[in-house]
Amino acid sequence: MVVAVVTWELHLSGCQSLKDKRRIMKSLKDRLHNRFNVSVAETDYQDLWQRAELSCCVVATDKRHAESVLSAADNLVGQEAMARIIDSQKSWL
Repeated sequence: MVVAVVTWELHLSGCQSLKDKRRIMKSLKDRLHNRFNVSVAETDYQDLWQRAELSCCVVATDKRHAESVLSAADNLVGQEAMARIIDSQKSWL
C-alpha cells in the first residue's frame, strides 16, 4: 500500500473577499475529489483572501498508480483560471 500527498500553495488573484475564496476552493476541491477519488483539504491560510494551501491525498496499491493520479490532479490544479500554483511538494508514506 502506498500513500501519497501533494500540497499546493496557491495565489488566488481574483478574490476580493473570503466568500470569493471559498467559492473557488470548494469548486476545486469538489472537482479533484469527484474526478480522481482523492481526499482534499484546505490546509493553511484560511484567513487570507488571495492565498491558499490545498493538500490532496491518494491511497493506492502501487507507486506508479499513485504518481499518475497525483500528476493528473496537478494538471487540473494548474489549469484552474482563478488560481496560480506558487509552490508544490509531494510526500510518500
